[in-house]
Amino acid sequence: MQKFLKFLRISSKILFAVIVLGFTSLLGLYLYLEPKLPSIEGLSDIQLQVPLRVYSSEGGLIAEYGEKRRAPKAINDIPAGLRHAFLAAEDDRFYEHPGVDYQGILRAVMVLATTGKRGQGGSTITMQLARNFYLSREKTFARKLNEIFLALKIEQQLSKDQILELYLNKIYLGNRAYGVAAAARVYYGKSLEELNLSQQAMIAGLPKAPSRYNPIVNPERALIRRNYVLKRMLALDYVTDAEMRFAKAKPATAGLHDSPVDVSASYVAEMVRSEITQQFGEDAYIKGLNVFTTIDGRLQRAANMSLRHALRAYDVRHGYRGAKQNIELSPDGIELDSEESEILWREAVEDLGTVGGLHPALVLEVTELGARVYLRGGRLINLDWEGLKWAKPFLDRNRQGEEPKKAGDILKAGDIIRIYNEDGKWVLGQIPEVQGALTSVRSNDGAIQALVGGYDFHHSKFNRATQAKRQAGSSFKPFIYSAALSRDYTAATLINDAPVVFHDPVLEGTWRPENYSGKFFGPTRLRVALFKSRNLVSIRILRSIGVAYATNFAKKYGFNSNLLPHDLSLALGSGEVSPLQLSAGYSVFSNGGYKVKPYFIQRIEDIDGNVLFEADPDVACVSCELKARGIVLPLEQQGITPQDDDAAEMLRQEQLLSEALQQQQNVDTSEPQVDAQSDVSKETNLGYKLPKQAERAVDERIIYIMNTILQDVIKRGTGRRARALGRSDLHGKTGTTNDQKDAWFNGFNHNLVSTAWVGFDQQQLSLGNYETGSKAALPMWIEFMRTALKGMPETSMQRPEGLVNVKINAETGELANAKDTNVVFEVFRAELAPTEVADDSMPANTENKGDIPEQLF
Repeated sequence: MQKFLKFLRISSKILFAVIVLGFTSLLGLYLYLEPKLPSIEGLSDIQLQVPLRVYSSEGGLIAEYGEKRRAPKAINDIPAGLRHAFLAAEDDRFYEHPGVDYQGILRAVMVLATTGKRGQGGSTITMQLARNFYLSREKTFARKLNEIFLALKIEQQLSKDQILELYLNKIYLGNRAYGVAAAARVYYGKSLEELNLSQQAMIAGLPKAPSRYNPIVNPERALIRRNYVLKRMLALDYVTDAEMRFAKAKPATAGLHDSPVDVSASYVAEMVRSEITQQFGEDAYIKGLNVFTTIDGRLQRAANMSLRHALRAYDVRHGYRGAKQNIELSPDGIELDSEESEILWREAVEDLGTVGGLHPALVLEVTELGARVYLRGGRLINLDWEGLKWAKPFLDRNRQGEEPKKAGDILKAGDIIRIYNEDGKWVLGQIPEVQGALTSVRSNDGAIQALVGGYDFHHSKFNRATQAKRQAGSSFKPFIYSAALSRDYTAATLINDAPVVFHDPVLEGTWRPENYSGKFFGPTRLRVALFKSRNLVSIRILRSIGVAYATNFAKKYGFNSNLLPHDLSLALGSGEVSPLQLSAGYSVFSNGGYKVKPYFIQRIEDIDGNVLFEADPDVACVSCELKARGIVLPLEQQGITPQDDDAAEMLRQEQLLSEALQQQQNVDTSEPQVDAQSDVSKETNLGYKLPKQAERAVDERIIYIMNTILQDVIKRGTGRRARALGRSDLHGKTGTTNDQKDAWFNGFNHNLVSTAWVGFDQQQLSLGNYETGSKAALPMWIEFMRTALKGMPETSMQRPEGLVNVKINAETGELANAKDTNVVFEVFRAELAPTEVADDSMPANTENKGDIPEQLF
């Protein structure tokens, strides 16, 4: 007994000595390593690498840029079931240990002592967090010691919930997914709240080895790991036995999901990306910036579809160019079994992406009036005759071959083709060689509502809406005609539409312009000349007012006069502009004469929702902008509600705002604009920040007269097809350049301006005979505006003071007398109204001889 007690005393002393020695050694190691440990100051405020995200104005995701997919979540926003799954899988004593689980470490030591191998045990969530933020993943004792000491420091600085929150947002879970929210999107296309227990356990099983237990790459191993997590959750009473069994019975449903884009606007997204990286540099991809654009998701979707439909319609008119590739379905004449055949089919189309809704497919069999095809993704579908019969052979842009009688005239087995689904039916298609663009701008402030720069961004990243500089054709004529109205021309002025020859060295000698039809129509009123797009009249007008005057006047619409041609071809639109520039120019007509600048970024927020930038554009109508924001206007605050038809009340309504704006302009410009506006708001007791008044560019009376003429383009001119929209507030102008190389339509009401363009990227290529603006571009505009104007009340520009309506002789443009039968009412600036009665000897005008499309040269 005494020997045993002696043994205990000696053993206790030895154990105590070992403990003291161990503690002293650990303390010495800590004191030695602590100065070398990375600082964890500010860990609670750590900036996780979060991608740049671009949104539409209503908050729909447009694009995401950044190598690491991450969507940080607060701990209370992470479902309890998912937190429990991670605790069960990685650290069930997380809320009990001080950052280091000594039980786990002892287990790892015992494994090392008995097997001589390093095990995986011992790493707590806090230690994993320390490793992920500060250390490498190399398996050495030195790294492990650093990890332990860092974990202890982290636990002193942060609460358990803060540590778990950082961990769940930081941890790498495979496929570029960092954090649980990103993993839910990548693997299941869901938010965290939408995950079921089986999916939560699957994600919680990933940290141990994201590549080995990846449910996409290794679904069998992933299921084993998921089931282990579920058993651990049962053992820890996080779930019931029934819940565990139900979750275990579910199959693996993970798949690779891209970011859930709500609005397809890749051309806009690239514009944003370029702008933001210029401002913030490469850090923009990791700072978690959220950029809200001016894009309206509903209008953007309409723009995408209308452009694709217009280009497909052009292809149908010009014929099928045939399959780009054909493969042998039975290589070397050997009949393949079903498995080998499916491998061949899949390999033929799997690397071909969908382009603008056109899916790659392989023709397996051709029947009399149809074909059986293998669609990328593994589906077998039938193409019937309704989806094939359009495909006359393409010969050239002016000729098609004979109409097909059977499917074999179009397709053969082994053809790799493109098909698309329309109204539930599959149709043969082809990637268009022709291209297009559509822009839509809110004319009051220049906010871009929709923009598409080509058939498919991923097929061609060249943005034709902003980067393509194309001849404007007759689309440019309204700017010339408005310049003429400012030089005392009137809408009734007669100009001779007759042959003319110019000797101009700038135009390489002799130039003989003509109208599209080759006919001449004699003396023509300016109004008629524009809505029927008479080329010779336009040239005579430009020669009369002077090229220098016209190019300088074009600056009022936002054009760079130095980039416009300084010769008479300007009258026919030889100047090269982009679709967005034309939309900006036509905005001046739409908003009553004010120059606004197109913009596409509404605001920029940081990861915490703080606003870093907010657009503050000039606006044409301040009261309209305030009403759109839901601000009660001054007179309404007094209980006075102006009526739409009461001009006097409207003028009174604007008076207070005008006075405030005048004060705003008189504020010292050395002060920041926001402060100046705030001061004005206080001085005028408005109680809100006033928008900036846009610069008046053109006399509102000239704009009003031009609008009535551009309205005639749609009522009885080259834009007559737009009458299908059934609205009386539409204005516009077609444009077609020489040899139909460019087709345009620019149209607007009082709120929205939209421009449609169709052409080939190779500027020398013609669209083909009769492919004018009214045929190639106007249908795109009509389809888009049908959606854009739905539910929008008809609005027109208020008639300004200083205008008079006069009954004139339609043939002479002069004041009509009592004997005249061919009379019309015309609107004039009061000082230019006609006073002379028409002369019966004047030649008859040919206004009713037909509508003549435009042509550049």
